[in-house]
Amino acid sequence: MNDAPSIDSGTIISAIELLMVLAIAVLAGLSITGGSQRRLQRRINEVAGAAPKDMPKQAGKSTIRRDEADSSIAFLNNLIKNSLPRFSVLRDKLSMTGKRITLGEYLLASLLTAGLAFVALNILLHMSLAVSALLSIAAASFLPYKTIGIMVTRRQNQFLVLFPESIELIVRGLKSGVPTSESMRVVGHEIPDPVGAVFRDFTDAIALGRNLNDALAAASKRINVPEFRFFEICLAIQQETGGNLAETLEMLAGTLRRRKQIKLKIKALSSEARASAYILGVLPFLIFGFLFALNPAYVGVLLYDTRGHMVLGAALIFLALGVGTMIQMGRFEI
Repeated sequence: MNDAPSIDSGTIISAIELLMVLAIAVLAGLSITGGSQRRLQRRINEVAGAAPKDMPKQAGKSTIRRDEADSSIAFLNNLIKNSLPRFSVLRDKLSMTGKRITLGEYLLASLLTAGLAFVALNILLHMSLAVSALLSIAAASFLPYKTIGIMVTRRQNQFLVLFPESIELIVRGLKSGVPTSESMRVVGHEIPDPVGAVFRDFTDAIALGRNLNDALAAASKRINVPEFRFFEICLAIQQETGGNLAETLEMLAGTLRRRKQIKLKIKALSSEARASAYILGVLPFLIFGFLFALNPAYVGVLLYDTRGHMVLGAALIFLALGVGTMIQMGRFEI
């Protein structure tokens, strides 16, 4: 059994230098990406006849054309367009977060994640180059996407908490004789985000001449929750067939509240299975850390030997399958 190799000062300095280079590259990329917003504002000022004093006006070159670039860095933009699979789906996923995250920033975050993972695995833990590269690619593919998924889920949950209240506010406006569009505008200004932001976006789209159904479909795509699709269907049916919209929306609000109550009951009943999955998923890592703290040489064979890497890989795969199966068993769709 081989003893765990010691980490000398040169290795630590090399790791720190690599991290500094990656951090500087990401910060530079983000600062360059932020320049697109300033150029857009400059174009708008030119079109409005209020160009900055320090910038000479150039006749015939002002435009309000929408910029289709995913990054102001030409290399990253070409890499996204030519190499990133299904980048339009990923762009829609980023828009669901409610944050102004571009594909260029997402790609920079993925590259930084890969660099940090490679430093930790190859330089600090002394894993082989091939294993470190494979695990770094897996980390760069999984961790940023999982973070975006968590942000989307959090925003959707916040939306569902306030959405029934916003529908009831529309119902009260309709019963008072306020038009539907004006009631939705009131929701956009009175209800906190993310509900208020979604309603402001599609009421502004309607004010600019967009069809109601198209504006609702675009908003439904950005928030991506079934409850909003119910709201979209109610308005579409009312436009086609007529009827009492206030009564329909009032019934929808009651349905959404009962749906939320059922979800909370299911969550309470399945809490035992989910807790068991979390405990079984964390326990192997805790035991590994405890054994490594007591006797690094005993556990180090899993970290510094190729056969240990194979055992760890198989163990992580089976652990992920088991925990994922238990989580899915405790999850119900209604």
